[in-house]
Amino acid sequence: MSQKDSGLPGSSSEQTSIGTLVGRLSEQLSRLVRAEIASAKAELSAKAKSLGIGIALVVVGAVLALYALGFLLYAGVAGLSNVVPVWLAALIVGVVLLLLTALLALVGLKLLKKGSPPSPEITVKSIKDDVAAVKEGLKS
Repeated sequence: MSQKDSGLPGSSSEQTSIGTLVGRLSEQLSRLVRAEIASAKAELSAKAKSLGIGIALVVVGAVLALYALGFLLYAGVAGLSNVVPVWLAALIVGVVLLLLTALLALVGLKLLKKGSPPSPEITVKSIKDDVAAVKEGLKS
């Protein structure tokens, strides 16, 4: 009964040549590098999407704040001026609009932070683990 060659020294009756082992190592490293690159691309794509959505929300919030400022200032000041002096009515309306603008900006900034920094952290850790495993394998 013949044994299959596992590639380990002394594990079979037929020794695998150094050239074959180096060829296998080269092929496996090549596959590993390609897989890590694909993983990095996927991770960066997800982060870029989050950044894009965050930027869009900040821009939309700013545009809405500008439009709302004109309309609401007029309507708010006109309505409140029946109850309080005109200057106080304008101040109240302005503060309310600033609070709304701040809320939209905070939501957008939260999404921006989620996508920052745009580096493939999971893939970088995976590559470091792979390098450590290869180094450990070469030592033994």
